[in-house]
Amino acid sequence: MQGTSLMIRDVPQDERPRERLLHDGPVSLSNHELLAILLRTGSKEESVLQLANRMLTQFEGLRLLKDASIEELTGMKGIGQTKAIQIIAALELGRRISRLQYDERYVIRSPEDGAKYVMEDMRFLSQEHFVCLYLNTKNQVLHRQTVFIGSLNASIVHPREVFKEAFRRSAASIICIHNHPSGDPTPSKEDIEVTKRLTECGKIIGIELLDHLIIGDQKFVSLKEKGYV
Repeated sequence: MQGTSLMIRDVPQDERPRERLLHDGPVSLSNHELLAILLRTGSKEESVLQLANRMLTQFEGLRLLKDASIEELTGMKGIGQTKAIQIIAALELGRRISRLQYDERYVIRSPEDGAKYVMEDMRFLSQEHFVCLYLNTKNQVLHRQTVFIGSLNASIVHPREVFKEAFRRSAASIICIHNHPSGDPTPSKEDIEVTKRLTECGKIIGIELLDHLIIGDQKFVSLKEKGYV
């Protein structure tokens, strides 16, 4: 492998990731080139570009890399703790930047707004997550909380846990959201039962359940639009 490995110094200067970023901007770079800039160096056996390519192949692109742990990264040949920490830090910064617009009191006016708020976070989850958005009287998001992780049923998702946080936040209304790891957001019998139960409790308490959204892979279903809220 050493005889066929192309070191970064062997790449023409105007084709190296750092130089291309300076000249053409970050959007001109591929995922493995951006990752190579973070990694900075390769090894005697492979260039940093080859290392970045191998990492993306192992993690099936950015899909799994975004949730990689330090242990998973350092388990790869050529990735030490320092490189792993740099990648984890960069991924976390990206997550925080993507949420900046939402931290400024994101307003939910429609099911599409609610789905957009969580889609990128929830569509790739391998387990079901039941999430509540707590809104003020202007339908601005006051708080987001994961109430439960696991298969959904009416006995596990208890209204007490859902509405307890609403009282703490002085919320006027709630939107409940959960994902289907299969990618298909078609509501199940359990989804409908949970929705009806929470709707009735909301009416009694005086904190309206505005909607229950089911998130799939780049698609969603609104149980309000289906007539269950």
